[in-house]
This record gives sequence, C-alpha cells and structure tokens, in this order.
Amino acid sequence: MNTVVIVAIVFGSIVTIAGLMCGTVLVIIRMRHSGLAGSNRKSNEEEAIMIQEIYQGLERMEKRIDALETILMDGHTPHGDNK
Repeated sequence: MNTVVIVAIVFGSIVTIAGLMCGTVLVIIRMRHSGLAGSNRKSNEEEAIMIQEIYQGLERMEKRIDALETILMDGHTPHGDNK
C-alpha cells in the first residue's frame, strides 16, 4: 500500500509540474503576442491622439481664461471712480 501512495505522489507531482510549465509558457507567449498585436498598437495610437487633442483644448481654454481675466481687470474701476 505504501508503494502505491508513493507512486501516486510522484506521478501527481510530475503531472502538476508539467502543467505549470506548459501554463507558464502559454502565458508568456500570449503576453508577447498581445504587446505586438496591430489592434493593440492601433488603440494606443488612438489614445495618444485623443490625449493630444485634450491637451490642445485645455491650452486654448487657458488662453481664453487669461483673456477674460484681462478684460475683467481692465474693466474694473476703483470704488470712487464710477462717474
């Protein structure tokens, strides 16, 4: 009975190790292919373009706010000069 248990443990260990090694290799292969895929690269380019457009829009908004601040400051008169 002891030899059957020992053989089962050894065989189970070998099968488990082989499965883990195969799984690891498959995960590595999938990670490499997903990083090089054209659709992934295309989505990254689209995201970069979108971020650039947002940044440019924020720069334009900042210029408009500066212009509005200038207009408000130029139009502001001291309290005694309302005549």
